[in-house]
Amino acid sequence: MLQILCLCLALCGLLTGIRAEPGALLRLGMDILNHEVQSAMEESHILEKMAAEAGAKRPGAKPIKGLSNVKVKDVLVPVITLNFVPGVGIFQCVSTGMTITGKSFTGANMEITVVLNITATNRLLQDEEASLPMFKSEDCKIILGSVKTNLPSNMMPKVINKFIDSTLHKVLPDLMCPAIDAVLVYVNKKWASMHNVLPVGQMGTVQYVLASSPATTASHIQVDFNTVVQPQKGKAIQVDGDGVAPGFPEDSVKDSSQLLLSAAFLTAELALLQKSLDVKIKGKKIGELPPQTTKTLAGFIPQVAEAYPKSKSLVTQIRIKKPPKVTMEPGKSLLHLHGTLEMFAAKRKGKAPVSLFLLETHFSLNVQYSVHENRLQMTTSLDRLLGLSRGSSSVGDFNAKDLTGFTTDYLQEAYLPRVNDVLQVGFPLPDLLAINYNLAEMNIVENALVLDLKLD
Repeated sequence: MLQILCLCLALCGLLTGIRAEPGALLRLGMDILNHEVQSAMEESHILEKMAAEAGAKRPGAKPIKGLSNVKVKDVLVPVITLNFVPGVGIFQCVSTGMTITGKSFTGANMEITVVLNITATNRLLQDEEASLPMFKSEDCKIILGSVKTNLPSNMMPKVINKFIDSTLHKVLPDLMCPAIDAVLVYVNKKWASMHNVLPVGQMGTVQYVLASSPATTASHIQVDFNTVVQPQKGKAIQVDGDGVAPGFPEDSVKDSSQLLLSAAFLTAELALLQKSLDVKIKGKKIGELPPQTTKTLAGFIPQVAEAYPKSKSLVTQIRIKKPPKVTMEPGKSLLHLHGTLEMFAAKRKGKAPVSLFLLETHFSLNVQYSVHENRLQMTTSLDRLLGLSRGSSSVGDFNAKDLTGFTTDYLQEAYLPRVNDVLQVGFPLPDLLAINYNLAEMNIVENALVLDLKLD
């Protein structure tokens, strides 16, 4: 029910003219399409099945004049060639061969070895009911390359030419063209999972919904996605761009495939994790930091020593007050976090810690991207502390700038490991055509992350 609701909401936005900036773009090059069609041909075993069924009586099938007990054997491994047809889809040519056997009109065993091409235009459409892309074959033709027979050579010119003209050209399309349709059935099945609702841990879900009919150019097929980011409770998170739609790099390798994820979409996904980024940190010893005690803190704020002459352990509460925001420029991606850092002096067991002060913070993290198990992974390191101000204090006035070094080190050693633990949940990538994203190379461009997809 949730999947249907999310899909309806996305489609209703399109129907009412509210065209959201696509959160993700997929450019399918010939590399992936060749792989998918070849895999479908192998998975369907269609040519072998066709050969096995060639001799069976089929309703409406035309008998082969001059040849009975027809069988097909020695089907050659097909060689598939694809070319984009702008505005239409894909032109497909399957080169193969086979031997047709049977009893000739003379009563002798006859073998005819045929090498041929099956050609068709696979038009890319949008299934109106499921709102999914689909290929449909049109204008299937059989082009004979060569024909050889075991008949005596003196019979060949007249008999074989007549056989080819009157029989093979009529029969082979009925025999071979269903292979194209059967392969497309397998390819189209791999679109079916595209609209699946994909979990982001326990925090929410992401769904990729077709924004418009896929567009075919001379070099690729482009699929635009509206992305629906849904927390466990509440309304979907809006994917707010800056009004400038991100695009693929102009120097993309010809015939290659890429997935583009906008910075606005990644920002919306990270909003699912905002509450998980709130942490409470205890312990005197944290990483390479000096002991986390009021004595250490007094080195920056002398009033702390007056309030706590006997050293106490520190407890730190960090809360993220605004949704995280991702920014991108060529070669660099930052995650901006706005929040508060509040320090407490620990009391004896059973007693609530006492707040010392609260700092308003704004800091940026460098983000490195990778893919694991078809989920986008992020790892962060501290870029810099951009803003630090005192919000409240129980130890008197002090200049927050005096804590810049202390806070920077604390974020690096104590908070970032927690952030990276939260980010390990990963974000799901579009589930279609059985694409394997794990070998993708990352390229950060203006306002977007581009994954250059690799087959091996």
